Amino acid sequence: MGIPNKVQLITYADSLGGDLCALRETLDRYFPSLFPVLHILPPFTSSGDRGFAPISYTEIEPSFGTWDDIDRLGKQYNLLMDIMVNHISAKSFQFQDFLQFGRKSIYADFFLTLDKLWPKGIPNQDDLNKVYLRRPCPYSEYRTMTGVTENVWTTFGMENPSEQVDLDINCPDVLQMFKDIFSFLSKHGVGIVRLDAVGYVIKKMGTSCFLAEPEFSQFLSQIKETADTFNIDLLCEIHADREILKKIAQNGYWIYDFLLPYAILETLLLCSNELLYQVIKERPHNQFTTLDCHDGVPVIPDLDGIFDFDKVKNVCRICEERGAHFTRIVSENHKSMDGFDVHQICGSYYSMLKSDDAYIAARAIQFFIPGIPQLYYVGLLAGENDEERRLRTGDDREANRHNYTSDEIAAAVEKEVVQRLCRLIRLRNTHGAFNGIFSVSESNNKQIDFQWIKDSEFCRLKIDLVTMRGNISYSENNEHKQINI
Repeated sequence: MGIPNKVQLITYADSLGGDLCALRETLDRYFPSLFPVLHILPPFTSSGDRGFAPISYTEIEPSFGTWDDIDRLGKQYNLLMDIMVNHISAKSFQFQDFLQFGRKSIYADFFLTLDKLWPKGIPNQDDLNKVYLRRPCPYSEYRTMTGVTENVWTTFGMENPSEQVDLDINCPDVLQMFKDIFSFLSKHGVGIVRLDAVGYVIKKMGTSCFLAEPEFSQFLSQIKETADTFNIDLLCEIHADREILKKIAQNGYWIYDFLLPYAILETLLLCSNELLYQVIKERPHNQFTTLDCHDGVPVIPDLDGIFDFDKVKNVCRICEERGAHFTRIVSENHKSMDGFDVHQICGSYYSMLKSDDAYIAARAIQFFIPGIPQLYYVGLLAGENDEERRLRTGDDREANRHNYTSDEIAAAVEKEVVQRLCRLIRLRNTHGAFNGIFSVSESNNKQIDFQWIKDSEFCRLKIDLVTMRGNISYSENNEHKQINI
């Protein structure tokens, strides 16, 4: 169906007013017609990880609303939702059936018990040492009602046992479940599906169990065939080095530019365009761009190969001084040579930059770089770190997951920085030059100079990285105009 080349909004179902109904009212009142695509982070019933441990894809969390609320939003927006292809909740009826009946459960084959990976289910330490770990141990121990203890692969979740149980994508019934989910979502206005944690679906001993080939590409091909059946576009959520992502993009998949959030942060905090311009030269254009999201600003493994460790450590230090925290690499052999282990920088992008001008410069750079821009709801409102929420939940990522009341939203939209941001969004969404050819001027490393040209239309961004002030010159009705951003 094609994805509009316009700015999209990312939000939780309950983060802009409290539920789906309030979300629709907020967008209608304050941001009418501003976003053609709405990415609703998992609104399904879930047992953890703020929706990313789905119990059922056919049930909306009751406190958020109902499928009728989703349908109303689907009439106004092209909806984007997640399918957690790697895992499902331990509270799902499939896994609960497995816990009740053990190997006699009709869903026993849904899950990766360790005997599928090693003889007699006994882990091989050499294999485990190679795994790209997201928790101290990649499997959890569950006690079934049959009296048997089962070890099951669990990539994510700090609970022990984990609330997120990995699926065996070699099981035909799991693939059928995915087909049923695509079919169901397509009937409710979902035109884009993000494949969350898709890089972890292949468990191949002797490898990192991340993007293991050729099985990973074969799985993607299967999922794409299903998505095409329902006219759904796919967005792959993959953190990996540039060469791997290039190959995925070259095969026609939409991916995220996870290099960009850090590259722009370094550009503005260290007042140099060197890393950003290097990234721009080598990146494919069929990417979604973000600065902030429900997780953090990616560092390892996304920057592998282009690290200047001194600069990265300096950026991390500045962000930490401004209230950011870090998630860290668990596997010793996946840290850097000197032990540097920052996986993501967690916090509000606005707080990291600590300046209206720098923040607007960051958004302008994002919107001008080729790709489909996504704007996180905290970023839309230029929100700051929610330290109280982070401390209350014990999850550093929650610093950038504030739930806004209607009064807080009304106050935020009055801020000058938010109004400046909305003007930028409107220009990005409506100017014809953004469907043309992109170019970069490399006059000096203290300046950003981007331009889009399509026939007689043009749009040019210039930013002074020392003062953080910038302007956009553009064509309108055969006239040249200019605005300060």
